[in-house]
Amino acid sequence: MQDSPHYAGFLLRAIATVIDVLLLLPVIYLPLSWIYGADYWQHQGPLLGLWDGLLNYVLPLVLTLWFWRRFRGTPGKMLLRLRVVDAATGKTMTLAQSLLRYFAYIPAMLPLGLGLLWIGWDRRKQGWHDKIAGSVVIREPRDTPAGG
Repeated sequence: MQDSPHYAGFLLRAIATVIDVLLLLPVIYLPLSWIYGADYWQHQGPLLGLWDGLLNYVLPLVLTLWFWRRFRGTPGKMLLRLRVVDAATGKTMTLAQSLLRYFAYIPAMLPLGLGLLWIGWDRRKQGWHDKIAGSVVIREPRDTPAGG
C-alpha cells in the first residue's frame, strides 16, 4: 500500500454512487422500455422476463466487476479520483474479492444501511462490504492521471 493512503469518506463515495446510478439508468431502462413497453412500468412482480433479469441484475454485476478490475473504480469513482483496492497491498482486487465485495453490499444495507454508514466512523473509511472483502477506497493525489 502507499505510504499514507487518503481514504475516501462517506460523502465522496455517495456522490460517486449517484453518478454511477445516473449513468446506468438510461442503459438499463431505455432498452427495457423499448422491449416491454408500458408493461414494464406496470408489472408488479419481481421479474418481467429474461431481458429484465439480464439488464437489471446481470449487467450491473458484470459492469461493476469489470470496472473494479480494469480501472479500480466505477465511472463515478474515477471522476472523483477514487480507487477501490485491496486493503493489504493497495493493488487491484482479485476477481474473488470483487465478487465478495459486490455481494457483501447486501448485509451492509440490511440493517437500515448501517454497514454503509459505518464508512463515516471507521478510521480507514471501510464499510462492512469493504471489511468483508478486504478492500479500501482511496483518494488519488491530484497529480496522478485519472485513468491510472
